[in-house]
Amino acid sequence: MHAWEKFVAAQELELGSETVQKWLKTLKILRYDACNLYLEAQDAFQAIWFEEHIRQSVQMKLLNNNNKRIKVHLSTANVEVKGKNSRPKKEKPVEAVRPVFNLHFDDIDPYCNFSNFVVSESNQLTYRIFSQTAGFDTEKKGNFPIPPELGTFNPIYLHGNSGVGKTHLLMATVHLLRQKGVKVLFARAQTFTDHVVSAIRAGEMSLFRQAYRNSDVLIIDDIHVFSRKGATQEEFFHTFNTLHVAGKQIILSANCAPGDLQYIEPRLVSRFEWGIVLSLEASSREEISEILQQKAAAMQYPIHSKVIDFLLDSFSSCKSLNRALEALILRSHLNGNINKLPNAQLTVPLARQILSDLIQEELQAALTPTRIVQGVAEHFGIKPEDVLGKAQTRDCVLPRQISMHLCRHQLKMPFVKIGDLFEKDHSTVMSSVKLIQKGIETDDKEIASAYRIIYKKIKV
Repeated sequence: MHAWEKFVAAQELELGSETVQKWLKTLKILRYDACNLYLEAQDAFQAIWFEEHIRQSVQMKLLNNNNKRIKVHLSTANVEVKGKNSRPKKEKPVEAVRPVFNLHFDDIDPYCNFSNFVVSESNQLTYRIFSQTAGFDTEKKGNFPIPPELGTFNPIYLHGNSGVGKTHLLMATVHLLRQKGVKVLFARAQTFTDHVVSAIRAGEMSLFRQAYRNSDVLIIDDIHVFSRKGATQEEFFHTFNTLHVAGKQIILSANCAPGDLQYIEPRLVSRFEWGIVLSLEASSREEISEILQQKAAAMQYPIHSKVIDFLLDSFSSCKSLNRALEALILRSHLNGNINKLPNAQLTVPLARQILSDLIQEELQAALTPTRIVQGVAEHFGIKPEDVLGKAQTRDCVLPRQISMHLCRHQLKMPFVKIGDLFEKDHSTVMSSVKLIQKGIETDDKEIASAYRIIYKKIKV
């Protein structure tokens, strides 16, 4: 049924593809006509979720070709769920078995503490605010004086590219505050989302709220993951308000500044800016080298500077570098290589051999026109062929122009070759690149914000 498929596609923009895939696309279409649609839920929990989150929207937006409302009748296998447009059934309700509801939170990496965080000139202020908030004495490491009053900056919003150390600072804060007896709850944004869905499904929202709203400090990592997840944003909005009113500390991290968040409700974005917004910049090569040396030392794995240089030359992002180092250490111990080497130091040829699969992955993930087009299409919620196509709607033109600009400035492609890729004249490519460049320089809200987020994503 085209009208239903169109409605479901529209919900992906509001709720996110994962939510729609799990809760809407699994509804079974029993039958339909011009004014009625009969759906069957897998279980009572899916039906309840539909009534709470979709019923009102479907009554307003599900229309047939004559712009008349289509009534949706929702049932489970033996019971029809009561809604305004539903028909009662004579069968007795079948009591469903409520799933077990457990909240499993993310583990904290013991390596992540303030002592081994590499402080540079660019991140010194951010480090100082986090360490002081947690009560870490930078002058006397290991001595823990009474920390400043939590909530001085509330919330603390930290942003930066993947791999620059955001999670390290968050986990260091968790470690130290817990040592002082402070009740700290740490969760990645995806974990929070999973908990919301599980709580709804199990009918245990009260337990969920009790867990998240009774902590002294709430720390959520990668808040940008809430994008397009309406139910999650709604629940976090009330969680945020409850804690903030009670004077409890809230700490958040994301891959961009609050104003650059996409598909996050404005009322949430404004709250993220209430306290202090901090950033972490990418470290220099020397600083990254020092970080890798410290991490290797913490794992009792001596590593030669030449191997560090090899890693820096072979892997482009902090995230891939950390992954490579961890794989190198683990595989060396598993293979017994570390015990066969003088001074327990690994050579560059052996390191290259051990990491051959990761090096190949890095080469395959190198920035290409195809990766640019895919990244842009994903950001705007369209298909890559729409970016490469000839449609002149705003939904396709702007992504196409941004793709051309990235191909020109990141891959240094000639205008003619870009024109061949997009089947456009080189003069059209030139004007598109100039338009995007002007939008970036003038900080045009629509162009500059989208460009920054896409650029960060495809470069990771």
